[in-house]
Amino acid sequence: MKDRIEQLVDYIMKNCLWQFHSRAWDREKQNEGILMKTMQILCDEPVETNTPADKCHWVDAVCLADAFKQRYSWINTMEKADIKLLMQGLKERMDYLTIKGSLNLELTDPLY
Repeated sequence: MKDRIEQLVDYIMKNCLWQFHSRAWDREKQNEGILMKTMQILCDEPVETNTPADKCHWVDAVCLADAFKQRYSWINTMEKADIKLLMQGLKERMDYLTIKGSLNLELTDPLY
């Protein structure tokens, strides 16, 4: 599971600009919104698109789910429960890399 999470992290870090918001709370919302919607898409679950933010996250999630399915064939054979665990692990790893473990002091600057 850890190796698969790192493969997905590698894809996001190299191909997704959404990870670079300038504030921690923006990054937290985007990680939650995009990655959880990606999980819903991969598990064939309904995805909420009620708000403009939901719609924005949904578009990124569709692109991400398509890329994951094309690049990582193993994801297509996983059970839904395992996909949910994978995506939760991915979210936790992205939260660490982009927020909690980041050395970017702008993320926590209250005047920024």
